[in-house]
Amino acid sequence: MLNFTVGPVMCSEEIRAVGGEQVPYFRTSEFSDVMLENERLMLKYAKAPEGSKAVFMTNSSTGSMEAVVMNCFAESDKVLIIDGGSFGHRFVELCEIHDVPHEVLKLDHGQKLTEEHLYEYNGQAFTGLLVNIDETSTGVLYDSEMIGEFCKKNGIFYVCDCVSSFLADPFNMAHCSADVMITGSQKVLACPPGISIIVLAPRAVERVVNAKVKSMYFNLADALKNMERGQTPFTPAVGILRQINTRLKEIEEAGGADAEVARVAAQAEDFRRKISDLPFEFVSESPANGVTPIHPIHADAYRIFEILKDEYGIWICPNGGDMKHTIFRVGHIGCLTHEDNTTLINALHDLHKRGILK
Repeated sequence: MLNFTVGPVMCSEEIRAVGGEQVPYFRTSEFSDVMLENERLMLKYAKAPEGSKAVFMTNSSTGSMEAVVMNCFAESDKVLIIDGGSFGHRFVELCEIHDVPHEVLKLDHGQKLTEEHLYEYNGQAFTGLLVNIDETSTGVLYDSEMIGEFCKKNGIFYVCDCVSSFLADPFNMAHCSADVMITGSQKVLACPPGISIIVLAPRAVERVVNAKVKSMYFNLADALKNMERGQTPFTPAVGILRQINTRLKEIEEAGGADAEVARVAAQAEDFRRKISDLPFEFVSESPANGVTPIHPIHADAYRIFEILKDEYGIWICPNGGDMKHTIFRVGHIGCLTHEDNTTLINALHDLHKRGILK
């Protein structure tokens, strides 16, 4: 199968080879060295400010989103949430579950976040802001620098879910003054799902250490303490963490974070150019590099997903909810090439000839 989803994505042969090895015992100095190297490279690629820390959570990225809400906010806070799709809305649901007072800046599917939208909330005593920098359900990239400037002016604690945008779109944690960045192993890191990484700037480290969290597994202060020696509080997904180490060094050898962002951007541009003569509409007003959401003008999006999967051996990414039949997504992350794009485009042209696309 050729995989154009946005996670899990295509893995390189080197990553797959590590996954086939015997999983070692992990309470060792050797594994601690791997973990400390993982942290060093993650902080480097996130362009995190000096004094930042990273923790590696054995859960999906939603687990890390919940951990951040639990450890960084309380009933005394007032949080602004950017909700432009299903993943932004997940922060809304988490704040509701954990009784964190919040307001929602609601955007339509594919709509760009502007300064006018944001500054309607200026000077309203918000203490936190939660945003999915790439709203993956619609492929909209929000401007992390613009949001960061708003947060600085208002003294707001700034949380960036960069699950799909990390290493796909430009992001400088120090420059945009983000306090927290979240990502996952199955996106541009191109490893199996199961690990999510939380990068904490110094202000977030201080907040986490002083938090009173009613949780054993999601206590980030405990995770930070263990990470000082390159370990985790509980048994992690050891094999995936070793694959992440291989992948991070793979990125380093290929030129680092900026080179990986440029590679993903080129993959996206090549696909968008090749698909331009087919009967589709692009959805996003400010498209992210990692994914292209597409609206078939006269066809069912989910049917296209099923036919490509069953008859062509190609996975694209369907949507759920009210976007199931109107939007599908094509990912540009993972071990993909321009030639792979051509394979998908040829399949779509064939659907057009068959009358499935009109």
